[in-house]
Amino acid sequence: MAKKQKPSQGAKVIAIANQKGGTAKTTSAVNLGIGLANQGKKVLLVDADPQGDLTTALGWTEADNLDVTLTTQMERIVCDKPFDCHEGILHHEEGVDLVPTNIELSEMEITLMNADTREYIMKNYLCELKKEYDYVLIDCMPSLGILTINALAAADSVLVPVQAHYLPLKGMTQLMKTIGKVQRNINPSLRVDGALLTLADMRTNLARATADSLKQNYGRIIKVYQTVIPVSVKAAETSTTGKSIYAYDKNGAAAKAYAEFTREVIWDGERRRNKHETTLGR
Repeated sequence: MAKKQKPSQGAKVIAIANQKGGTAKTTSAVNLGIGLANQGKKVLLVDADPQGDLTTALGWTEADNLDVTLTTQMERIVCDKPFDCHEGILHHEEGVDLVPTNIELSEMEITLMNADTREYIMKNYLCELKKEYDYVLIDCMPSLGILTINALAAADSVLVPVQAHYLPLKGMTQLMKTIGKVQRNINPSLRVDGALLTLADMRTNLARATADSLKQNYGRIIKVYQTVIPVSVKAAETSTTGKSIYAYDKNGAAAKAYAEFTREVIWDGERRRNKHETTLGR
């Protein structure tokens, strides 16, 4: 059972993004989020992908029947209508909260194109809500459209899952260019927390070559996490169970890897915060 802890003054908002599908992005969002909850953190997960995979993975398989979703709240903000930021939030038995979504979010791409301050709608929605959490994790859609830009505008940092395969690695270049544009024009404080190698079978030459290439090409500009998430049938199966890997296969290699990755994320955050506080104290 998750430990209870008083939330901080404001959450760290992390966008989990990669325009390439099939990188275990949603699986990583679920297991990092619940991993953080297991460490006593108060966590909100935001499903910002019209496919609704995060919502489904946490057990809400009839998302089309939900009365209030991320789409509902963003539409209210676009139309300048009053809204309760807590309305529609779902509570998962493993200790995390969820802002769900469904296919209706795909229409939001069109709506946002004509909206004032269109890049900041998600940020406006999360503005008050994030004060109640330690972490907010946004599961982005596998594209670099306006919804992903909204997530990057709302985020403090970006976490990039990268499949241990050459072709997905090539997409890192375009993603880094998009993040750079957001930093210059929309969210100057946005940073890249790091790249997480996923779906890796480190016994193969391909996985080892991908890991080496990731470090050689990007290791000087972004962190490459030490933790590697292995290929796991059990982890893939969790998407249909409504459970995390910790509840479904707690002693498996994937559960141990995600727990280690969670600790790495917490340690990095504390190190950066201490460094920032030391700098301010000078």
